[in-house]
Amino acid sequence: MTNPARYDAVAVAFHWLLALAIVGAFCVGFYMADLPLSPTRLKLYNWHKWAGVLILAASALRLLWRLSHRPPADLPGPAWQQRAAHAVHWALYALFFAVPLSGWAYSSAAGFPIVLFGVLPLPDFVAADRAFAETIKPLHGLLAYTLATVVVLHVAAAIKHQFIDRDGLLDRMRLGRR
Repeated sequence: MTNPARYDAVAVAFHWLLALAIVGAFCVGFYMADLPLSPTRLKLYNWHKWAGVLILAASALRLLWRLSHRPPADLPGPAWQQRAAHAVHWALYALFFAVPLSGWAYSSAAGFPIVLFGVLPLPDFVAADRAFAETIKPLHGLLAYTLATVVVLHVAAAIKHQFIDRDGLLDRMRLGRR
């Protein structure tokens, strides 16, 4: 195994925070979608929306950090692999924004404003419009499943690097000290 340069602590923290938040929001969204109308469903929808807002805010901060802090150099490898890695990373960043923004648009269009933690009302992202809400609802789901698919590809590539290539890639984003 090589000993590649690591991401800085802030980048690592953003990575794992967003990973946990996105997996959690996806699981809650998947579970709540088919629940009958009930207090539990309404509570889960609020949690899901709050998670989406926090994911959106953390994604903006993460992107600002990424644009202002150079990541470690690419590991040696085929050019196609490096291009694929960059494409997956930028797809992840795009989806970090597209998924919560489409959810916010759906919630606004459906006439259900987001009140962060039940105390901070957020402005509607779009005007209330039931027809538009029904159009955007499947888009939010499609984007969420696309994000899940890209995350699975990202994890599979990391596992491949760790156990097949044995190039130390996971050490770059590992929690804690080296």
